[in-house]
Amino acid sequence: MVVLALQNGAATAAPAHSSGASALPLTASARAAALRSAQEAAGSTARELGLGTREKLVVQDVVKDANGTVHTRYQRTYAGLPVLGGDLVTHVAKNGTLKGVTKATKARISVASTDASVSAASARKTALAGTGSSRATTRKVIWAAGAKPVLAYESVVKGLQDDGTPSELHVITDAATGKKIFDYQAVDTGTGTGMYSGSVTLGTTASASGGYDLVDGGRGGHKTYDLNGGTSGTGALFHDADDTWGDGTAANRQTAAVDAAYGAAVTWDFYKSAFNRNGIAGDGRAAYSRVHYGNAYVNAFWDDTCFCMTYGDGQGNVKPLTSLDVAGHEMSHGLTAATAGLRYSRESGGLNEATSDIFGTSVEFFANNSSDPGDYLIGEKIDINGNGTPLRYMDKPSKDGKSADYWSRNVGRLDVHYSSGVANHFFYLLSEGSGAKTVNGVSYNSPTYDGSTVTGIGRAKADQIWYRALSTYFTSSTDYAGARTGTLKAASDLYGAGSAEYNAVAAAWKAVNVN
Repeated sequence: MVVLALQNGAATAAPAHSSGASALPLTASARAAALRSAQEAAGSTARELGLGTREKLVVQDVVKDANGTVHTRYQRTYAGLPVLGGDLVTHVAKNGTLKGVTKATKARISVASTDASVSAASARKTALAGTGSSRATTRKVIWAAGAKPVLAYESVVKGLQDDGTPSELHVITDAATGKKIFDYQAVDTGTGTGMYSGSVTLGTTASASGGYDLVDGGRGGHKTYDLNGGTSGTGALFHDADDTWGDGTAANRQTAAVDAAYGAAVTWDFYKSAFNRNGIAGDGRAAYSRVHYGNAYVNAFWDDTCFCMTYGDGQGNVKPLTSLDVAGHEMSHGLTAATAGLRYSRESGGLNEATSDIFGTSVEFFANNSSDPGDYLIGEKIDINGNGTPLRYMDKPSKDGKSADYWSRNVGRLDVHYSSGVANHFFYLLSEGSGAKTVNGVSYNSPTYDGSTVTGIGRAKADQIWYRALSTYFTSSTDYAGARTGTLKAASDLYGAGSAEYNAVAAAWKAVNVN
């Protein structure tokens, strides 16, 4: 793998944009101004929504449509305490009329008292029990993701997961009883392989001291670092004397950096081309990438705390997990965190993982790279199962032996990487339709729950619908029923109620038993 030159433009031709109420691109300064304006009006918005006098709204994001509609995403506080699971999105027409509001919870936020019966130290002890860690921070919150809002403690336990992935476990403890209510992992993980992008162009920056740094000035200043087996910090920024990077072998430390930087660049370009989005958070700010994490670490992960992607070197340190679909997958965890904030547990966690699989797959198709053609297979380049099979399949998720093809009451009990199968299957059916077909030389045969025949609308339109729902209608607690509602609203916005696209969304959800 020999890499030359600087690339500032899009990597390849973009998928077709849909018409309708698509979001307008906002510069970083315009987005900042929109956020300030919305926050200044937050008090009047809270009153219009009929929120209690002890509640306040904190603006998280603003999306402006071509037709003038403005969608504003808020977090809530109650008596100065953060409300977890209280996020909401308002939808306001161009003339200022409130068209509707999407809430993570319909319950009214109210507790009898903000004085806790249980101490923070006791809650911290409960959170640490069984984790093997001694590090945790604890704060008082309102937990609104359950049936009834309660005063609680949120403890964040830091440590390592069983495979060496950093752990950031959030544990919610009832402040009245001291019992654990809920927990979820905040470090989102995925997997893939590297050394498959072939000869590609990269964004690099001339160093003041001579040579070149792996800093992509055309895409927010994305940096790629070498952890050199470390598990903390950033390590060393990759530097090269002649701007020729890597040789396609794991023995050359730059090879993994090439794939990571290329994947980040193509994902940035995909978001820009498909969604008019200026970076992961929509503010023009780049994340950064770290490669060569740990020793023989067989995984990759996104961490919103550092706003970064991290890649291990795989079994024997010879298979860096830096493939194109992995980069797209990990960056899309950041996209989800910046938009809906889907909680990484149960059905919302499955939707979080599926979003990363969906956009990671679309990034792979978008790149149009002959060394790694687009497909609906996840982790197809890594032989993690030892028999040459992919990690996950979107056309029939159960082929991996663990994922769910269809929704059932038990789906939320599965690991989020397997409950994601329902949404992955939905997206495949919406894009390509049911039955046997071949795409880019790969054969698929997608079944349906009810034996129905689904006709696909194409991946570009399916992308638009999923992104619209994620950025405008999904909340932290969205489950599969909520995802159906959100994607139908998105299809109606973009293509019209009763359109072929709207009907296809309904048919694809029915085909995976979400009704």
